Amino acid sequence: MRLKIMSLAALLATGSMALAEDMKAPINTSDIKFTGAPNYLPPGAQWFVLSGDPSKAGPYTVRLRLPAGYQLPAHSHPTTEAVTVLSGKLLLGMGDKLDEKKGTLLKDGGYAEAPAKMNHYAIAKSPSVIQVHGMGPVEITYVDKADDPRNAPPR
Repeated sequence: MRLKIMSLAALLATGSMALAEDMKAPINTSDIKFTGAPNYLPPGAQWFVLSGDPSKAGPYTVRLRLPAGYQLPAHSHPTTEAVTVLSGKLLLGMGDKLDEKKGTLLKDGGYAEAPAKMNHYAIAKSPSVIQVHGMGPVEITYVDKADDPRNAPPR
């Protein structure tokens, strides 16, 4: 019995060391270099991928920097999406149409979760940085096809 316990301890120690070796390097805010967001988001947003690959299956975490007044029209995703406001003010609403009079104003530290296939929208009420995480690949379907920036003439 003692041999089995020691073997389990050795296995756990080895597994822990492997996980530590696979850990991605920690990132401070000063290390983040925002770039243009993908074309499925309206112009003006910038992003930085913290972990995962949003274009592939699996977990991902991204940061988005949004200018004041930025609007993300009503849309949905096939998977649940979680949003944390790191700084700024973000109006987040559920429904088929962007409505500034509805929704919830999230401030620093605010959190929301949009269930899979739930139509939702967002408006940055001030310059904002948000963190979004979920399961990829990220897919976005706009309620009104005219709101989809991929349907707009080339910029």
